[in-house]
Amino acid sequence: MNARSPFFWGSATASYQCEGAWNEAGKAESLWDRYLHEAHLENGDVASDHYHRYREDIELMAKGNQNAYRFSLSWPRIILNREGDVNEAGVEFYSRVVDACLEFGIEPYVTLYHWDLPQYWQDEGGWLNPAVADAYVRFARVCFDRLGDRVRYWATFNEPKWFVASGYLIGNYPPGLNDPQLAIRAAFNVMYASACCVQVFRDGRFQGEIGIVHSFSPVDGIDETLETRIAMRYADNYCNNWIMDTAAKGEIPIDLLADLNKRYDLSFMSSRQLDVIADNTVDFLGLNYYSRTLVKPYTRGETSIVVNNTGASFKEKPRVVLKDWFEQVLDDPGMEVTAWGTEIYPDGLRRGLLDVYNRYHLPIYVTENGIGVVEEINAEPIDDEYRISFMRSHIEAIKAAMHEGADVRGYFAWSSFDLYSWKNGCEKRYGLIGVDFDRDLRRIPKKSFGWYRDFIARESTAEK
Repeated sequence: MNARSPFFWGSATASYQCEGAWNEAGKAESLWDRYLHEAHLENGDVASDHYHRYREDIELMAKGNQNAYRFSLSWPRIILNREGDVNEAGVEFYSRVVDACLEFGIEPYVTLYHWDLPQYWQDEGGWLNPAVADAYVRFARVCFDRLGDRVRYWATFNEPKWFVASGYLIGNYPPGLNDPQLAIRAAFNVMYASACCVQVFRDGRFQGEIGIVHSFSPVDGIDETLETRIAMRYADNYCNNWIMDTAAKGEIPIDLLADLNKRYDLSFMSSRQLDVIADNTVDFLGLNYYSRTLVKPYTRGETSIVVNNTGASFKEKPRVVLKDWFEQVLDDPGMEVTAWGTEIYPDGLRRGLLDVYNRYHLPIYVTENGIGVVEEINAEPIDDEYRISFMRSHIEAIKAAMHEGADVRGYFAWSSFDLYSWKNGCEKRYGLIGVDFDRDLRRIPKKSFGWYRDFIARESTAEK
């Protein structure tokens, strides 16, 4: 598919969602550890036990013909405290993971932050505190210094929109706040931290590339009226532009800032910080794609946001309504949805990839794409034709976008194996490989694993 270098066909995980070993070998507590323990909710204390079984898992990826593995580093596993003391056992663990990837011919594709902030920094205000951005950069420097001789692809953050909106605006994720002013402050501190991280990477002259991973949701409108097109712009700023414009162009959308400035205090954004953001843009964009966002003009009373992330028994469809901005539409005729109410819409990926490439002219990696379902892990192989159909249709959309000129260089299925899915627990399964959470955590490849293996083999032959 790509003449310049082998296309990345891989899969992805995240530290808290798969590693387990939540308090082993000196690891500090994360905000998710504290939040879930105090709420007595299903947690990632054990998860998929990737911490102890990483070698088995990576070998399975290699047997599946995958040539890249996207995983994240746990900040509290590497840095012990606010003073910045390094936990050598944590660094050694990730060094072993990287070495195992290289041994099996798999490119390590490393995300520095996938939501598991150390609790000792949450105790100081989390992402509302500018000192956390400085601490994040110090953490990143340790990772570059210790792993940068073997890792060529880095991402600063995974999905800033989700952990900021869910933690500070909606309140369904830790720290459980519901305040637009605080959400704006946290969002700015995160994007400033990302730019500072890029600056450290550049100044250190580390090999490879550095980017950011965004929860990409291209925006469509219900019609072509002026009111709907204005709603689409508001939705695009909320869903996409405050991350991609800021990371790729070094500019926070000016119409977004102008609108927010009418209602909120933006004086905390200093010209020095804005200069750092402008001067330190990313090398690539990682896009996690699950669905588009279909919108109409705002019509309701108060702002309301409902997020479907509370388990399989949760029946209300996920929707976003932002006062004076837009309303998400979830009942369009003919809309195909998952059991969790997420629309299945492959053409949104095709059109979205073209739009992103034409806007930013940067290489793109599809860093997550998959479908979560309730599955019984009691047969071998698990028959998941629905996942095969989902992957096939979305990969065809990627190929079509590339044929039309988009520079896409990799595809990572979410997820490598079944893992803990935040407040959905382990019942929402995304893996190409099943994990028996009820018994011995044995790995059982699903039919999709074999399909993906054979697909990659055919694509690799075609490339030659």
